[in-house]
Amino acid sequence: MAVFTQITTEQLSDWLTPLNLGRLVEFKGIASGIENSNFFVTLDKDGQRTDYVLTIFEVLTAQQLPFYLELMQHLASKDLPVPRPFASTDGALFRPLAGKPAALVSKLAGADTATPTPTHCASVGRVLAQMHLAGRDFKGSQPNLRGLDWCLMMESQVAAFLPDHIADLLRDELMVQQDFAQTEIYQALPRGAGHCDLFVDNVLFENPDAPALIDFYFAGVDTWLFDLAVTANDWCIDRATGAFLPEHLNQMLAAYHAVNPLSDNEQAAWPILLRAAALRFWISRLFDFYQTREAAMLTPKDPTHFERILQIRRALCTQNATPWL
Repeated sequence: MAVFTQITTEQLSDWLTPLNLGRLVEFKGIASGIENSNFFVTLDKDGQRTDYVLTIFEVLTAQQLPFYLELMQHLASKDLPVPRPFASTDGALFRPLAGKPAALVSKLAGADTATPTPTHCASVGRVLAQMHLAGRDFKGSQPNLRGLDWCLMMESQVAAFLPDHIADLLRDELMVQQDFAQTEIYQALPRGAGHCDLFVDNVLFENPDAPALIDFYFAGVDTWLFDLAVTANDWCIDRATGAFLPEHLNQMLAAYHAVNPLSDNEQAAWPILLRAAALRFWISRLFDFYQTREAAMLTPKDPTHFERILQIRRALCTQNATPWL
C-alpha cells in the first residue's frame, strides 16, 4: 500500500455519503505497499466511531475490480477473517474518487508480525486452506494477473537492467516454468481463487492462532499450490538468506494439509511451484525497483531478496532435497 493519489476532506466526505456509514472524522495515508493508494478512514455514526480502509485503485480497471471485491464479500459471508467491502445505497462496491475507482472495506483488528513463529505459520496455513475450500463455489473467474504469462511479458522490461549472468538466470527459469506448465502434472493441479500475495504484512494477528487476511488486490484463479508456495516463501524463511526454517515450513504444510489434503501431484509439483512463486516476486520487484512510479510514502523493495530465494529453490530441485511433510 502507498499513496499515489492525494484527496481532500471534501472529496472524501462527498464520496462517503452514499455508503450511509456516518460522518468523516479523519483519514490518513498508509505507507506500506506499492500498487494502490490506501488510507485509514474513521467515521462517526450516532456517536460511535469505526475505522475502515479506503483503496483508490491505480492500476486495476473497473472491469477487473468486481472479482476482488466480490471474492472478499463471498469469503466474509462464510465467516472467513477477511475485509468486508461496503456497498453504496445502489449496491455498487466501488465508485470513482479523484477520477479513479475506489472502495471501502472493514478494518480488521490486530497487527502484522515481522518475526513469524511456527505457531504463526501453522495458523496461516490452516486459514489459507480454509480460504481455498471456501472459494470453490465462488462464481467469479479471473486469472492471476501476475502469473506466468505476465512474467514472460515483463522479461524484456527488466532483463536490460541486469548483468548478463543474472539475465540468463531469469530467461532459463522462464523456460523451465513454460515447459512445466505444459505437463500433465501441472494441468492436473487443483485450482481456484487464491490470495496470491499472502506475505507477512498481509496478515493481522490479535494472537498467533487468529490470523486475518488482508489486501486481496493481487488475488486470482491459479493453482492452490502456487498460493501456498508464495506464502511459504515469505513466512517460513531465514530473512537474511532466504533458506527455509524447517519447523516453520513443516508447521505450515501440516496445518494446510490437515484442512485441504495435498495430492500426489501437488507434492510432486511443490519444488517447481516454489521456484515459480520466487520468480513472480523477483520480476515484480525488479520492475518496481527500476521503473519506479511517483508516489508519496513509496519505497521500492530490494529485488535481490527474491533472486536469492530463487537460487536456493533451484538448488533444492537439483539436490532433490526439498522439505515436505
